[in-house]
Amino acid sequence: MAQRLPDWLTIRVPRPDMIQNVEQMMRGKNLHTVCESARCPNLAECFSKKTATFMILGNTCTRSCGFCAIKVGRGETVDVDEPDNVAETTEKLGLKHVVVTSVTRDDLPDEGSGQFFDTITSIHKRLPNVIVEVLTPDFKEKRDCIKTVCDAHPEIYNHNVETVSRLQTIVRPQAKYSRSLRVLEIVKELDPSIYTKSGIMLGLGETQDEVVQTLKDLKASGVDAITIGQYLRPTMKHLPVVEYINPKVFKEYEQIGDEMGFAFVASGPFVRSSYNAIAFSEKVMKERLDRMESEGAGASA
Repeated sequence: MAQRLPDWLTIRVPRPDMIQNVEQMMRGKNLHTVCESARCPNLAECFSKKTATFMILGNTCTRSCGFCAIKVGRGETVDVDEPDNVAETTEKLGLKHVVVTSVTRDDLPDEGSGQFFDTITSIHKRLPNVIVEVLTPDFKEKRDCIKTVCDAHPEIYNHNVETVSRLQTIVRPQAKYSRSLRVLEIVKELDPSIYTKSGIMLGLGETQDEVVQTLKDLKASGVDAITIGQYLRPTMKHLPVVEYINPKVFKEYEQIGDEMGFAFVASGPFVRSSYNAIAFSEKVMKERLDRMESEGAGASA
């Protein structure tokens, strides 16, 4: 029997006409957003603010995770115009921080990493002051694929572990907890200047000790930022919610993350990988500018 949503998971949805312009712009360029495909609860809010997470490489994933609403099947033909279309749409939306994710493409020789490279490059070329955050699949831990993405110099590289180690085979059977941690480690090995980020969902049956251990594992892997949110069942075919986590518990995890030394922690029922990502973006830019000024002062001295 499905659990009733608690009061803190009630969303006030903006009027449909507030999000229509963004939807029309996406369809006009044959672009997809993970906001729509994954049935994100923040879709209306983000679209009304002209914010979206672009999902490249089609709208069909080659993996079948137990939590995800994205369609599963054979990968679609890669659109060579997609990188430029994403950059053009980013400019039209007036974004300062753009998030680029993708479906998993196990069917492609480069796992789709080349399309990430081209998309990041197109955005930076058209809009050099825009911060680009990527949210990538694990690329089966292939170092050359991860390097391809890093070579395009995204400011933030996000890869989610999604849940605690014990629940991996249930939540995402075609992935591995250790593999995801290794992806994040490789990014730092290739380019320490790239900020790394990861996220987990709560409410799938994890214990508090397991969540804290996951945060410790992420910190040990050099991760700079973490997001912690509530798992919400997209359809009855997906994994059931075991527990709706009280907002006070999310605040406790936020404090624990801060005490561990993460540069940024976002923890709350509606927090998702890219929700209000610009908050971390602003922190990143401030730290970068402060560091540049400090290095400049040191050189002049």
